[in-house]
Amino acid sequence: MALTLETGLRNSLADEIESEMSTGAGTSNMKLETSGDVEVATIDFQNPAFGAAASGTITLLGVPLSDTTATGGTVAQFSLYDRNADKNLEGVVAVSGQDLDLSSLSVGAGDTVELTSFTITVPA
Repeated sequence: MALTLETGLRNSLADEIESEMSTGAGTSNMKLETSGDVEVATIDFQNPAFGAAASGTITLLGVPLSDTTATGGTVAQFSLYDRNADKNLEGVVAVSGQDLDLSSLSVGAGDTVELTSFTITVPA
């Protein structure tokens, strides 16, 4: 038998993710990385990074956000870092059907990388 998380708990857990992302004095961000954990681009978030949870989902605020000086490389994954530069979450990147979908996985040095939307959902 599978467990089911009710919406109130899902919202609390999602809000806790936002709370963790807002911990510290620096800037929380998303790093787009190669499969070898090499940074390709970094997109800084505003503070707070996400809005309040609804139906177990938090939505990134301030979009679109961009990195106008990308390091460059082939993106395979992303990591979210809180304001203390601690990694909180990691996901898979592809052109479609993954945790984060990009229009292209190839980023040139100095390219602009724009993030137009991003959500995190705590599953039921």
